Amino acid sequence: MIRKLHPIAGIISFLTILAFWTSTVVVELGGDEAAIAAVKLRILGGLAVLIPAIALAGASGFKLGGKSPHPVVAAKRWRMPFIALNGIAVLVPCAILLQQRAAAGQFDQIFTVVQAVELIAGAINLTLIGLSIRDGFRLTRRFGLSSTATR
Repeated sequence: MIRKLHPIAGIISFLTILAFWTSTVVVELGGDEAAIAAVKLRILGGLAVLIPAIALAGASGFKLGGKSPHPVVAAKRWRMPFIALNGIAVLVPCAILLQQRAAAGQFDQIFTVVQAVELIAGAINLTLIGLSIRDGFRLTRRFGLSSTATR
């Protein structure tokens, strides 16, 4: 069961962050203030999906990987604390602040800077989770990837 839950949780995490990131870029480039506020509210609500998915992916990954010295497992294990810390210390506070400011119509320099930080942190987590998904496919030899393939 855990072997099925782990990749599902990882993919849900990746797709949720990708949806947040993409919707933010799209609405920032072409939406009005009401649309931006709506996206920020939806992102805040979406944390109810993202946080448990990342927690489940991390916990199940540590359970599956154990203390394996395999370099691919070690790389996945090394990334997880950065993913979690980036989420807890950067992405969640940014989402909260951006939603509050958007709801109040405060689209000022603080909003812009925090939005930039959120997009960068989101891109970092997308990259780290994407690398972990790729490595998971290598470990399970899904899609013809092998764990000895070049990184």
